[in-house]
Amino acid sequence: MGVKMQLTNKSKQVDRKPMTFLESLYLWNIAKGMMITLKHFFRKKPTIQYPEQQRPFSKVFRGLHILNRDEEGRERCTACGLCAVACPAEAITMEAAERENGEEHLYREEKYAAKYEINMLRCIFCGYCEEACPKDAIYLSETFAPANYGRTGFIYKKQDLLIPNPVEDPEGYKKALGDKAKQ
Repeated sequence: MGVKMQLTNKSKQVDRKPMTFLESLYLWNIAKGMMITLKHFFRKKPTIQYPEQQRPFSKVFRGLHILNRDEEGRERCTACGLCAVACPAEAITMEAAERENGEEHLYREEKYAAKYEINMLRCIFCGYCEEACPKDAIYLSETFAPANYGRTGFIYKKQDLLIPNPVEDPEGYKKALGDKAKQ
């Protein structure tokens, strides 16, 4: 026969001594388990009653994506595609279009994103899209993604992602900015 090889030096010899009479009744182990149960029974509950209480999030929490506007209500996104290239999950798709005459109040640059979609089922909330954007057009908000029943509900289109217009809805704009307004 061959020599028995060990993969690690962490093996331990098991003690196989016979149990005493008290150990065979398992009363001591039952009493220890009941003490643990009673200790947890009188502790503060970690459950949060969601609609009434809000869970505190960390300062680096990354939630739903927001397409930003400037102070005049124009879209900041220039459809450069850097966010889509930086996304490791390939969750962002976009199509660029040229700004027409008379649309200067809608778009900041000559080029804009005619179609902008994020597949939240693919998104890993890494924040690379936010870091890659040179125009500060996309950022991850402090809102978490809501549940949905169908796959199509998780594909967010440009209308779902755009922040409210600051000219038409200043309170909604400030609320959507959150802590970004203070920076």
